[in-house]
Amino acid sequence: MNIVDRLSREGTLILGGGRAILLQSANPLIGTAVAEHSDFAHRPLQRLNNTLTFVYAVMLGTPAEAALVAKYTRRAHERIPGASDPDLQLWVAATLYQTAVRVHERVHRPLSAEDAQAVLTAYSALGTSLEVPLERWPATPALFDQYWMDAIADLEVGPAAKAVAHDLFHPVTAPRWIRAALPLAALLTADLLDAPLREAYGMPWSRHRARRASAAWAVIRFLVRIVPAHVVAAPSRHYLEQLRTRHAS
Repeated sequence: MNIVDRLSREGTLILGGGRAILLQSANPLIGTAVAEHSDFAHRPLQRLNNTLTFVYAVMLGTPAEAALVAKYTRRAHERIPGASDPDLQLWVAATLYQTAVRVHERVHRPLSAEDAQAVLTAYSALGTSLEVPLERWPATPALFDQYWMDAIADLEVGPAAKAVAHDLFHPVTAPRWIRAALPLAALLTADLLDAPLREAYGMPWSRHRARRASAAWAVIRFLVRIVPAHVVAAPSRHYLEQLRTRHAS
């Protein structure tokens, strides 16, 4: 299995969901749109489920499935002013790619230069599925890093973004298993964020929390090594099967 399939199938990517959402929301236009049109407080899994379905369908599904989720996404954006702006969609796709790479680094190791190029090239499909012209997607890891540094310099964690973060980790309604997992999710999300954004969001951090995060990643690495590959890939199969069932009906 090549690096793109292996990285895209691994269920640990879900651990980066909170980080991707907070990065997206730190763009003032996206933050306002998410706060106004997403209901984390009452439906904490909806945006995460939609995002994961989109990523898995584009990266692992058939061309027809990728086209289908792209259509669903465009339809959802039609009611949100400015949501189809290529600059904003490029940022969304970039956060998904960069978060996937960061989680992979935590769980495994940094990508080799060859693998980094392969993953970057493959993840351009997330951008083009969001109607970002292919030529706008950075062609090399070095160009992506430059784009990323420029983009994060313009981020601003305002009231809308903070409201998203609060609702994400303090939902009004959620199953017990989600509530039980939220402290760990918040800890790992804080660890995955760079310090300036973590501080802007007011996420508590200390040497003690850093040690706890390091220990949690060590446990996750151990589990990934001993758990059968088909179990680690179960989330990707689940979301693709959900999409296929919904489309078939």
